[in-house]
Amino acid sequence: MRLAIGGFLHESHSFAPMPTGWRQFFEAGGFPNLQYADTLLDTLRPISVPAGGAIEVAEAAGATLAPLIWCFANPAGPVTREAFERISGLMLAELSLALDAGPLDGVYLDLHGAMVSDDFSDAEGELLRRVRAVVGEAVPITASLDPHANMTAEMVALSDALVPFRTYPHIDMRDAGAQAMRLLLRLAGGEPRWPKVFRSVDFLVPLTSQCTLVEPMAGVMDARRKLGEGLAELAYCFGFPYADFPGCGQAIAAYGANAEAAADALLAEIAAREAQFMGGVMPAAEAVAEAIRLAASATRPIVIADTQDNPGGGGHGDTTGLLAELIAQDAQGAVLAVMNDAESAAACHAAGQGASISLSLGGHSDGAPLAVTGVVERLGDGRFTLSGPMGAGNPADLGRCALLRVSSGVRVVVVSRKMQAHDQEVFRQLGVEPAAQKIVAVKSSVHFRAHFQPIAAAVLVAAAPGPVVADPAGLPFTDLRPGLRLRPGDNRRFGAA
Repeated sequence: MRLAIGGFLHESHSFAPMPTGWRQFFEAGGFPNLQYADTLLDTLRPISVPAGGAIEVAEAAGATLAPLIWCFANPAGPVTREAFERISGLMLAELSLALDAGPLDGVYLDLHGAMVSDDFSDAEGELLRRVRAVVGEAVPITASLDPHANMTAEMVALSDALVPFRTYPHIDMRDAGAQAMRLLLRLAGGEPRWPKVFRSVDFLVPLTSQCTLVEPMAGVMDARRKLGEGLAELAYCFGFPYADFPGCGQAIAAYGANAEAAADALLAEIAAREAQFMGGVMPAAEAVAEAIRLAASATRPIVIADTQDNPGGGGHGDTTGLLAELIAQDAQGAVLAVMNDAESAAACHAAGQGASISLSLGGHSDGAPLAVTGVVERLGDGRFTLSGPMGAGNPADLGRCALLRVSSGVRVVVVSRKMQAHDQEVFRQLGVEPAAQKIVAVKSSVHFRAHFQPIAAAVLVAAAPGPVVADPAGLPFTDLRPGLRLRPGDNRRFGAA
């Protein structure tokens, strides 16, 4: 059995300040850079990406793998025309070469599911269309998805099974790739294609309410598990509520003999919990004040999430609102990660460890830097290996880094490339042990919980300025589908007079 394997992953924020170009796929933060066919299998096989799980299952089954290309870029603005065409062109060229070498029994793709490009609002739908055109209708195609996928009817129609992760924080990425590969092996082995149905949900859910560790999403996912028994797959995607196109939002795809009934039952479970999907975010000033109050008597860190500048949701990781508030309130024992500012990191390295330095820190994405004078406490090259539940074993390369003390009680990790602070190693690489701090501030919305919640006395979610707005209803959407509601529990519909 001979199977093609490749990946093209991006989560696109229509309103983010920075576009995603070709170069960004070579600056992937906590994931490998773009992999060509000759390095793909060896690079991805051991690490925490869906394709790694797919490779493991395929090789255990004795399948021969024909690698294509694989790439990931940190969430940001839409993928540029150049980047989309170059990457999809490379993938299709390798696919054509694989077909020249012999017949293919199937194709597995590692996709995110929420990519928007300059030319294609449903970029994964377009990529699947091109792949299907090359391999024909007879060859089965399966794909793994991030549950933040804006899964569309076109994506479902052009593939044979889509398998999203079950968790947020995403600690089952390899599992999803493995399951997508198991389904592909069944189809390639001659099992008939499953009946499939697609359902969309009529309201958007904020990122901070999509966490599967807590209600209401924990209950929805438990219902999904039970309803999916007996099906090949019951795919539920939470949606990425920052993509301005008609396919934005929650969606369900069911595969199997009882697909229609299972999809409708899951739709009802989501609707029954709608009112629980709002809330839980504090203004930054309030969050810092509460963290200081709690830290006075806590024996473990108080963790603050800077949700609206989350690099995992399209933020650039360089807004300074939360940092400014920590300084203004003299938050003792506080450390923030990560501040994405290559110019400031370079200046720290030029000044040297122990030097006092004045900087215009951050603010490249929003034009609002913060003037600070601080001491360079430690320098690093930004290369380390992740150890948390999401990315254990994955390489990180954040370029030149510095630990900068910007007040008597506040320190900040300054880096040269953005990465969501979901792993404690972003602090440890510069000698900071998160569990020993009074207040730990992270630029993240939910992923941080996998590695930081176990060490926290309390977790606070703060809304400081940034593009990953806690309430997407405030965004200037123009191209959503008519009738979609922009927040749970709100009867106002997009496009209504």
